[in-house]
Amino acid sequence: MNALAKIIIISILGVLSAQAQSKISGLITEQNIPLEYANVILYNQTLSKVVTGTISSKTGTYVFNDVVNGSYYIEVSMLGFKTTTSKVFELTTDKELNFSLSEEAESLNEVVVKSKRPVIRQTAEKLVVDLENSEMINSNLKDVMKRVPGVIVTNNGISYAGQNNIRILINGKTTDYMDMNTLLRDMPADNIARVEMVEQPGAEFDAAGSGPIINIILKKNVRLGTNGTVVGWVGEDEGVEYGTSASIGSYKNKLNWQASAGYSSPTWREDLFIKRTVDGATYNQATIEPYNPKTARVSGSVDYYITEEHTIGVGVRNINTNSDRNSNSSNIITSNNGTDYLLSQNSFNRDQVVFNVNPYYEYKTEKQKLTVDFNFVDYSNDNINTISSLEGSTVPYTNQRYLQDGEYQIKTYKVDYSKQFTKDFKLSFGSKYAAVDTDSDLMSFSENTNGEFTFNEAASNRFLVEENIFALYSKLNITSGEWSFSGGLRFEDSNTKGTSNTTNVTRERKISKLFPSASVSKKLGESLSANVAYSYRISRPSYSTLNSFVTYYDPLSSDVGNENLKPAFTNNYQFNLTFDGQPFFTIGYSETKDAMFQYVSQNTDTAEISRTTINLTDSENWNFRLFGPLSFIEGVDGYTGFIVNYNKLESVPDNLNLDKWSLIWFTQASYELPWEINAEISGNYGTGALDGGLDVDWFAGIDFSLGKTFLDDRLKVNLGLSKILNRGYVGKINYNNLFADVESNESRRNVQLRVSYSFGSRYGKQKNRENSSKEEQNRIDDNN
Repeated sequence: MNALAKIIIISILGVLSAQAQSKISGLITEQNIPLEYANVILYNQTLSKVVTGTISSKTGTYVFNDVVNGSYYIEVSMLGFKTTTSKVFELTTDKELNFSLSEEAESLNEVVVKSKRPVIRQTAEKLVVDLENSEMINSNLKDVMKRVPGVIVTNNGISYAGQNNIRILINGKTTDYMDMNTLLRDMPADNIARVEMVEQPGAEFDAAGSGPIINIILKKNVRLGTNGTVVGWVGEDEGVEYGTSASIGSYKNKLNWQASAGYSSPTWREDLFIKRTVDGATYNQATIEPYNPKTARVSGSVDYYITEEHTIGVGVRNINTNSDRNSNSSNIITSNNGTDYLLSQNSFNRDQVVFNVNPYYEYKTEKQKLTVDFNFVDYSNDNINTISSLEGSTVPYTNQRYLQDGEYQIKTYKVDYSKQFTKDFKLSFGSKYAAVDTDSDLMSFSENTNGEFTFNEAASNRFLVEENIFALYSKLNITSGEWSFSGGLRFEDSNTKGTSNTTNVTRERKISKLFPSASVSKKLGESLSANVAYSYRISRPSYSTLNSFVTYYDPLSSDVGNENLKPAFTNNYQFNLTFDGQPFFTIGYSETKDAMFQYVSQNTDTAEISRTTINLTDSENWNFRLFGPLSFIEGVDGYTGFIVNYNKLESVPDNLNLDKWSLIWFTQASYELPWEINAEISGNYGTGALDGGLDVDWFAGIDFSLGKTFLDDRLKVNLGLSKILNRGYVGKINYNNLFADVESNESRRNVQLRVSYSFGSRYGKQKNRENSSKEEQNRIDDNN
């Protein structure tokens, strides 16, 4: 080897040596308890500047990879703890540095810092509404939905930007086995942390549904040590209402557990008025329905961290709802021959029990995550409805009784894996298998002359459904400079069998299809970003709509199943502008083939009206949304916005052709009054809507709440005044020779006082495990 070659080799080795890199890692604890989300900053001692920074993981670990050898020191800080700085060290090989933090004992006498997370946040795929800092009192899920910008809640359910086919998940798990209205009314809101509205679901979500997915995230144990909350409330609506709940949790070392229980007894009333003409006679119907469901719930979960990477856990929930009530319906029938009265009462006795168990395993490192998830739901729904004629009725009617029992079991197996190859490249894929078994049994009885109810076999039916769905998906996330891309492909293979025990006929439906989704985003400036998204979705008919038997609500109105329903397929397109991560402007368009529509028809011979689900020939929705923060008003936090909708619904064989433009304004604002009393107001106004086949006139609502904390923020007192202004849906039905004036409304007032007390540890941050099983694919409805 000549001298020149030696010099070159020595020079190369010298350069490599000068640029040698090592890893720095360690553990952040407090009394041997791992601390999550601690700030860890790496300083170059020679250059006296920050090199990089990170935060500790849920197991308290941190890591700096590929650090050039040299002289460094580390600073660790976290809210509620003293900042700790290491000694200067020389990095020549991989180094481990552990830190033990101590609580901050000093109080801040003169400086008070208050920080609130944004009430709403917009990402490429979802809108997030944070409720934990809200002063508004939320009694049930229906109240919570009213806090979501642009969501309209009525007796008929919920709609958003002119779209009615909305799916609700709880912690990513399906609620489709429950009737939407029952879920909205009966689910307590005590432990709801936030709402995620996913308008363009990625491939990791099931392809079900043409409208948005609303994911309800329940509160988790968020502090180290042992802590909990006790809540009690009392109010008045259609009578005295009350409830209480308690939760406790502990996060120490490798074990995190929590438990909660609650009981609620709310009250309210729903009114329905229909005026129509049948063969020259006017039918003026008024139905008054009071509600007082009693719901008891218990839940618990345990997470155990086997190592820093491996975690196992299980969650269990049980919800029991009982509702005994009587609704009254009157039909005043006016004709040339005089006036008749058809007066009836519907006595409801409903018991619903939901049991859910969800074990999981998770493997997680800085760049990889594997989750294996099993979810089991057992749901029973036992109803007794008795429709009887009331004194004063001049129209003869044979009293009827319906026993409507449902048993549903859902088993879901899911595996998800993701790997972050670089900070700009991530790959995800997974698989899911769902098995659903349903048993819906309707037994009808008619009262004889002896006052006894005898079985009516012709009006009874037992309907069994078996469904199996297998899915595979893959998803890619790429970032390049100001651009980012998210795209995925989902394959679903489903087989559904429905059997009627009355006719002994089994219908089978098989669907195998690919469902693409994609999203492209670009930063247009320091604060402004743009996003374009697309998704292809499927809406399978719910199990109850496939059951062909008739369910009566009063002598003249009923629901009828349709065993010939076809699934609907939707193309969704959306353009978003966001400012500082919050929604600013959105344009959305969706077009659905064979969209499902609740069609109302009238029998001119019997004057009965019935509702059944049909497939439309054409369905389109345009929506334009403008959001804005209220922070430009001194002392005010919140948002306001407008939504402009256009809906078109058409069914050629059913003489249905509807379209409508409408505008909705909404706002939510908070302001601190004297004596540190926080005030919050929520309101909406709409020029109209096309809610199914109902052409709605203007509607509006205003709620108001006051809140104050005591005992160093441990005790919180809220006073809520809801339905200060509450005009529901007032409109008309006008198609297929049916013209009816309709008003669907609620009780006009609600006053509620709520007191909560938090105890135990106050430090620590939230665990970040997400529930990997996003949702089970099934569509069991109970409309009884």
